[in-house]
Amino acid sequence: MILTPEILTIYLLNSLFLLFSIIAFIQTITILRHYDKNSTSPLQYKLEKRSYLVATIVKFIFYIKLPLFIFFIFTLDKISIILPGAMCAAGVVNATEYGVYLIFLKLLNLYLFAYWLVLNREDMDSEEQRYLRLKFKVFVFAFFLLLLELLLETLMFSAIDVKSLVDCCGAIFSTTDATYLSKMIGAKSEILLTLFYGSFVLIVLFFIIKNRYLYSIVNLFFIIIALISLIAFFGTYIYELPTHHCPFCLLQKEYHYVGYFLYIFLFFGTFNGIVIGIIEFAKEDEMRRYRISMLFNTLYLLLVSYYPVAFYIKNGVWL
Repeated sequence: MILTPEILTIYLLNSLFLLFSIIAFIQTITILRHYDKNSTSPLQYKLEKRSYLVATIVKFIFYIKLPLFIFFIFTLDKISIILPGAMCAAGVVNATEYGVYLIFLKLLNLYLFAYWLVLNREDMDSEEQRYLRLKFKVFVFAFFLLLLELLLETLMFSAIDVKSLVDCCGAIFSTTDATYLSKMIGAKSEILLTLFYGSFVLIVLFFIIKNRYLYSIVNLFFIIIALISLIAFFGTYIYELPTHHCPFCLLQKEYHYVGYFLYIFLFFGTFNGIVIGIIEFAKEDEMRRYRISMLFNTLYLLLVSYYPVAFYIKNGVWL
């Protein structure tokens, strides 16, 4: 087990999340069981007030979770210096059997809670509150995923052994191992770049014709191919080292913290693109989300594309 001021801070905030989310969950179950929008009884007015309480709690959780996720990665990177063999957050994640699952679950929860907030706002703006039951059903699902995340996080930090040797990011993201990860990283650059830029072309196409369902689907695909191509291809140009594929070292000072910008651009771009296809917005709001999605997806593409182009201009060769 390992305890640092950063980990204690995470534990404290997780305790607050647990307390407030349980309160919100109890209120949510009550609302789902008894709410009737056609009723004018005193109970219904009480339930409406409780729905505001739940919304406030979920907003609090998300608005803290978003910067806390960045702080979590920062914490992993900081404690990597005390783990033998680790060179960055990748070694800490791989130090226990829970790390990889926790990272994916944290990302899923960020998208899910952000979706709930948008769904809640649309429900509040609707006179008939058409999304009321849906948003609370989504929260029930999100609540159990949040519990699982808090459990995995506690298990991961508790299982870290500062005396055990762990793999560095070079070993974890090696292209020589016979694993699915190494096969993805070792995929031909031509294939990865075709998929990456091809998916962006589709994003632009569906943005122009305003097909929100196809736009949503291609944004979901763009997340996957953007992350794979970043690890396998673009990251090597950021590091200027063909064998370095770590997605965590991008967050370090030596690389000007460019990873934070890349991941934030990708999140806002793809989230606003995906949510267009699953929530029916008013025309003006839908157009605003189209523009936000295109803006951040384009910023992501331009930023990752800059590094190989700059490297070629500077050196006259590709890696």
